[in-house]
Amino acid sequence: MEENCHVEPIHKTATADQVMKAERALLTIWGMGCPNCATRVRNSLLALDGVYAADVYLNMGVAEVRFDKQKISAPLLVEAVSRAGNDVGHEYRAELMTA
Repeated sequence: MEENCHVEPIHKTATADQVMKAERALLTIWGMGCPNCATRVRNSLLALDGVYAADVYLNMGVAEVRFDKQKISAPLLVEAVSRAGNDVGHEYRAELMTA
């Protein structure tokens, strides 16, 4: 693991009702090599207004995202994954599996 790879997880609070009513998207993600990469991708997704929850599974290369489709679209989730590596030169890609 590179020294500049470390990232602190961000925390976002959503109500159980928001999460339950939210749309669910599954993304396939490429380019993650360590737990910090998964945290970086998760942070990028959670930073979006309208994303209530994001779980990134490094070993499976998958993210499950709960979001408000009135505020954000699934393609914007894919873009957020790509932007996640810009700060330290990592390169991530995502593809929507289901929405």
